[in-house]
Amino acid sequence: MALRYHTQGLGVTAPFAIASVVGFLANVPLNYMLIFGAWGAPELGAEGCGLATAASMWLSTLIILLYVLSADSLRQYLPERWLQAPDRQRIGEILAVGLPVGFTFFLETGVFSAITLLIAMLGDAAVAAHQIAINVWDVFYIPMVSVGSAMATRMGHAIGAGNPQGIRVAFRVGAALSTLIGLLAMSLLLLFPDAIIGAYTQSSDIRELAFQLLRLAALFILIDVVQIVGSFVLRAYKETRFPFLVVTFSYWGIALPLGYLLAIHWGDSLPEGTVDFWVSTILGIAIAAALITWRVRRIFKSLT
Repeated sequence: MALRYHTQGLGVTAPFAIASVVGFLANVPLNYMLIFGAWGAPELGAEGCGLATAASMWLSTLIILLYVLSADSLRQYLPERWLQAPDRQRIGEILAVGLPVGFTFFLETGVFSAITLLIAMLGDAAVAAHQIAINVWDVFYIPMVSVGSAMATRMGHAIGAGNPQGIRVAFRVGAALSTLIGLLAMSLLLLFPDAIIGAYTQSSDIRELAFQLLRLAALFILIDVVQIVGSFVLRAYKETRFPFLVVTFSYWGIALPLGYLLAIHWGDSLPEGTVDFWVSTILGIAIAAALITWRVRRIFKSLT
């Protein structure tokens, strides 16, 4: 992770992508070899799967490490001495920015895990339909986050160079690309829900509920674009505490308890209560997007 974000912060992303692809391609034959005992290897079953995954991750790490140590463009960033006393000031600066990011990620993933556990109380069909919608949303969430991360990197370079025009250009390009992905996702979910759901299940009960959730997921993705772009803008300015507070309030203070009240406490704990959880989550993400947009607008006003 350290090497990944080191190169990413410098705008060098291809080496990590190559290392990840190589690790993925190596993982397939390694799994086959160690799980089933092929090509003279011992048959280890599930243990072999773990060993294969570890080996492929070490391979990816070795590739990116060799690149960082040997690339001429990165040599100037290598430490003059590998063993030296800890720099408490730098460590404090990193923790001040990084800890809120880590807690924010924990709260974001945690709330969806908590919602899934609560939806499990509504029955198997509810869980299955929810997982279909979550999986489809995740397919588009990853590229939006990738674009947001690239935007934050370019904005960070412009901020460091004192280039307001570069900041605006990076923001506009990142926001436009993320919005394009969001609109594409929304269009696919609204136009081809049957084909998407059909790839997962043929159960009529699950399909009917998943159809409703995909429509809500389309709206969720479009609102999430605003929240993602705004969060990465704030990250470029090293402002990470505000998104942490926003996520705590909007997800854990509004979305989760409201969903529980609507679907379980006030509802009849029926599979249709899954819709209530999604509606409450959309409300939470909308509040988060509004608050983060307000903060971003204040920052951009200071540039004029």
